[in-house]
Order: sequence, then C-alpha cells, then structure tokens
Amino acid sequence: MAPLEVVGAGFGRTGTDSLRTALNILGYKTHHMKSFREEPELNNPDDFYNAYHNREQADWDHIYRGYSAAVDWPTAAFWFDLHSKYPGSKVILTVRDADSWYKSTKNTIASYQQHRNNQNDSSNPRYKIARMAQVTCMDGRLKNTEAFAREEETKQIFLDHNEVVKRIVSADRLLIMELGEGWDRLCAFLGKDVPNEPYPNVNSTVEHQQFKAERERIAAADSHP
Repeated sequence: MAPLEVVGAGFGRTGTDSLRTALNILGYKTHHMKSFREEPELNNPDDFYNAYHNREQADWDHIYRGYSAAVDWPTAAFWFDLHSKYPGSKVILTVRDADSWYKSTKNTIASYQQHRNNQNDSSNPRYKIARMAQVTCMDGRLKNTEAFAREEETKQIFLDHNEVVKRIVSADRLLIMELGEGWDRLCAFLGKDVPNEPYPNVNSTVEHQQFKAERERIAAADSHP
C-alpha cells in the first residue's frame, strides 16, 4: 500500500473514531487505537512503543503497513514524524472546546488508563497495548492520576498541541475540523465526492464507558481462572 496519505494530528476524544469511519467510507484504510484489537495481525504495539522511545530509528513504512490514513492516538503522538516522512500527506487536526474535551477524556480514556495502572502482567496479550497507550497518549499524562487532575494545565497542553500543528503545517495541507462537522469541508480538502449517507457519529462517552465496563469484566475473569 502507498505511504500514508492522511495523518490525523488531533488528540483522542475530538471525533477521531467518527473521522476514521468517514475516511474508510471515502476509500482509505484508516489506523486508529481500535486497530490494535481489531486487526492485531497488522499492529504490533511494541513497534509503536519502541518508536515513541526512538523515533529516529522507527520504520514508519513497516509500522503503518497496510494503512493509507491514520488518526487518534498513537498517531497524534507521531504526527510530526509522519508528516515529515510523508511530505505529500494531508493533516487533519480534529479539535473541540478544551473544557468539553477534558470532561470527555476524564470520563473515558483517562479513567480506563488509570484503572489499568497496576495491571502489569506481561503474559497478558492486552498488556502490550496498554503499555504502548500509556506512553503515547499525552506522553503518559492520561495514566498519571495526579498530573491529569491538574485540569488547567492538562487543558493547556491540549491547546498548545493544537497551536503547534497549526503553526507548522502549511495551510494548503491542513484541515482544522471541529467536533460535529460533516462531510463538506472534509471531502473538499481530500478531493472526494460527498457520500450519499450521513457523516458517522460513533464512540460516544456512553459507548466508551460500556467498553470500559466490558474490559474490566474480562480483566476480572482473567485474574480468577
């Protein structure tokens, strides 16, 4: 498959799963955090974990093999490396109000990662995914209960990240996409026809909490064979 054509620079909880679904509808093969459990044959968490700690040696072609687009974490941690590696790529920065982003993240991803802090069983196949996610999501801040709880500081990191993307990526290669937007600007940016179906709306807070509850149930079962 060709190198990445679309790089998502937005943090999780900014509509990245809906964007993934939308890009797939438009004909891309899109990487997302969910890909680790949905397509394990294409995704080795250790590759991403090692890339985070040694970006200069990362083989991005291998790491993202099989994909033409990538959004959400861990890609948001690597967006600059990927856009530099693939200068023809287009960057999509998904954004939302910082207050609502913090609340959504607190109730979903951060809660889940902090729950997993002590589940360091390397024999469990989910451990490697958790280890990778814990370093690539905001450089470990989501799993650090005390750091994430410093709300204004955490929100400023979110805002600063967005400003860096806006400053570095040229305007003709950057789409800033607000949470709740639909097809029109996305399709115009990518040169695609607007599909004859509604823009996806997936991975709500309720859906994420249901997933978290299911993972906790499985983890509890694993600990009591």
